[in-house]
Amino acid sequence: MKALVINCTLKVSPEPSNTEALASVVAGRLAEQGVDVSSVRAVDLKIAPGVVTDAGDGDEWPDVHERILDSQILVMASPTWLGRPSSVAQRVLERMDAMLSETDDQGRPVAYNRVAGVVVTGNEDGAHHVISEISGALADIGFTIPGQAWTYWHLGPGPGPDYLDEQKGRDWAHSTGRTMADNLLGVARALSERPLQAAG
Repeated sequence: MKALVINCTLKVSPEPSNTEALASVVAGRLAEQGVDVSSVRAVDLKIAPGVVTDAGDGDEWPDVHERILDSQILVMASPTWLGRPSSVAQRVLERMDAMLSETDDQGRPVAYNRVAGVVVTGNEDGAHHVISEISGALADIGFTIPGQAWTYWHLGPGPGPDYLDEQKGRDWAHSTGRTMADNLLGVARALSERPLQAAG
């Protein structure tokens, strides 16, 4: 079983990422249970705008696309900005839109029989909105979204410390993250044993 974490922080490596830090709790739990987990920080890559799998001219999305298809579990991780997913998360989802027209050798949408969940950080409210937007987009593409396959951390509206600078709220976010990992893995295993079939 493989999992891919796509970190949609706005911070270019090697700048520390709050979103990456919380996503690592989910990744760690998956790894403890034998899942091969890898990650990508999308902002570090040249990902062209658009809704195609390969935009050409040095576009680095095709490699991420292949890594998604090589995984049974996808974790999308985004900070909250102005109560919404990051612009990087939006670009990733727009590029994944191309998967709507892609099918496997059995005629199923390529996202079928893969599960996805969402990690959100930010010191302002809006986490549930971000989770809903990303989860809804992933479900449209064909991913299965297990119950409670999300975790988030924030300290409410207004300015404040970041996740990496504040212990408050971490226990809950970590516990929810471990539950998220367990639910993702449980449903991924179920789909592996009894996969969804092509429509009709």
